[in-house]
Amino acid sequence: MRGLILSGGAGTRLRPITFTSAKQLVPVANKPVLFYGLEAMRDAGIAEVGIVVGDTAAEIRTAVGDGARFGVRVTYIPQEAPLGLAHAVLISREFLREEPFVMYLGDNLLADGISELVAEFERSRPDAMILLQHVADPRQYGVAELGADGRVLRLAEKPPEPRSDLALVGVYMFTSAIWESVEAIRPSARGELEITDAIQHLVDRGLRVDPHIVTGWWKDTGRLEDMLEANRLVLDLIETSIAAGTLGADARVEGRVIVEAGAMLERCVVRGPAVIGARAIVRDAFIGPYTAIAADCVVDHAEVEHSILLERSRVEHLDGRMQDSLLGRDVMIGRSHGFPRAWRFLVGDRSQVGVP
Repeated sequence: MRGLILSGGAGTRLRPITFTSAKQLVPVANKPVLFYGLEAMRDAGIAEVGIVVGDTAAEIRTAVGDGARFGVRVTYIPQEAPLGLAHAVLISREFLREEPFVMYLGDNLLADGISELVAEFERSRPDAMILLQHVADPRQYGVAELGADGRVLRLAEKPPEPRSDLALVGVYMFTSAIWESVEAIRPSARGELEITDAIQHLVDRGLRVDPHIVTGWWKDTGRLEDMLEANRLVLDLIETSIAAGTLGADARVEGRVIVEAGAMLERCVVRGPAVIGARAIVRDAFIGPYTAIAADCVVDHAEVEHSILLERSRVEHLDGRMQDSLLGRDVMIGRSHGFPRAWRFLVGDRSQVGVP
């Protein structure tokens, strides 16, 4: 069985972070989202993984390499433009051959991985398997309608009036039966080859499409609130690990906290679950629960809670507590000591700033 991870999307909902970084490489608990998918493939016994890449191909290649450190062999598959999930499948045929495969959206996270699902698929041998979860607002997702017998009847992509609350989770499993269907469908009104249309084509052909309702958590990390929620969910699973020599004078750690090598904590409180990256400095500060601070960051005379800080960001001499925030790389947030006393911002396109 082979794996296919889709990492070609533009990440428009996470701008401005994704103006300069692939959305699949934004970290959750200090690990890029894409890495969780690669590890899930490996844990499921999948050795050959294709990654569909677009404009951010160079960055993803640099981060992932040949896949050896994840225990897989990676092949990169260029996609000229984000023309739909079914298009990504179509251009991957040479890599996938006629073997069954798992398709995994590179910005998705599944609490329980995919090992048991892959085993179930190999055991029961349907033509396809789709993962579903009950959601509050199915209009944001592909939606499946099941019959009284539990079989898949219809699928629709982001319907204005959904016929069910069962959203398609970003993991799919297919046999070679999918090739006829992805070749048969036509672009949707938004100009994309929709995977929902291809799966509907399988259903209309009378082929077996098994639904599996996910009971653990699943997150599509395409928006700020989803990134923060995914960060919270993953941090809830960590165990305390504090590198030697990282706790300085009057540093207090409460709850489950990871402090990586080279970090330095002085005159501060870190209340977990939280993770402090390598060589980060936390001084005269409070770090609240569900915070992930990446390598080489500085938090000095400030309070940060329920937030994600990417590499080399600095939060210094800040009045009040920063929370529910996502800072990109090399960001500086702090108080100006000069006169006149005024707010001073250098903010990129589509940024958001909240001032108390």
